[in-house]
Amino acid sequence: MDRLPKIALPVVFIAILAIILISKSAITIGSGEAGVLYKTFGGGVVTDEPPLGEGFHIVAPWNKVYVYEVRQQEVFEKMNVLSSNGLDIKLDGSAWFQPKYAELGKLHQEKGEDYVQRVLLPTIRSAARSVVGRYTPEQLYSSKRDAIQAEIFEETKRIVDDEYIQLNEFLVRDVTLPPTIKDAIERKLKQEQESLEYEFRLVTAEKEAEKVRIEAQGKADANRILSASLTDKILKDKGIDATLELSKSPNSKVVVVGSGGDGLPLILGNN
Repeated sequence: MDRLPKIALPVVFIAILAIILISKSAITIGSGEAGVLYKTFGGGVVTDEPPLGEGFHIVAPWNKVYVYEVRQQEVFEKMNVLSSNGLDIKLDGSAWFQPKYAELGKLHQEKGEDYVQRVLLPTIRSAARSVVGRYTPEQLYSSKRDAIQAEIFEETKRIVDDEYIQLNEFLVRDVTLPPTIKDAIERKLKQEQESLEYEFRLVTAEKEAEKVRIEAQGKADANRILSASLTDKILKDKGIDATLELSKSPNSKVVVVGSGGDGLPLILGNN
């Protein structure tokens, strides 16, 4: 009975120590996350093995795990850039991105947990300034927004691909021009629209006039051909046929063949 307390004390101590070690060693990686293992006595950041995936992991208490979100994320950026003619333009954009899963260890080792601020955003700003500087304010305001968006995406992607970042999309949210420039562009666009509408009406009227001319010419050509084909003999034959048809009517009449002034049959009587 005297030995029990002496035995129980070390057991309790070992149990408590085990609980502490397990609590320090247990790591849970959440959904959409991955862990980079840092081995204090084993060469530092592990880059030659896949990162720790979602779920429960036991890690030696002297090691560390850095958790990263690996699902697609979005970052917003407001930028002041210059157009091709030196005007100040405000550009609002957002990027869809995620760290490259297989290279998460290298990203942590070379760029760190704040890689968005260190790498992604500076690259987006540089690409936006380079791309916007090729266009005029009129192009930025109207027809070239999709082209600008695509070019910023391509230039940013080309750089961050080598920095262990996967860029999925870049979106231009808004382009703000100086008020005076914006008003001038809107007036110009309105005038161009009115000019296009006027040209359309002119073209439509010209097509209608051409249609009328073609129809009139067709009728004139048809009448000319018909007149050329109606010889005296054909006209007499047509007159004889018409007279004979008329003579068949039930009314009494006298038909004198060849007595007309033009040699056609003469019909006498109408009763």
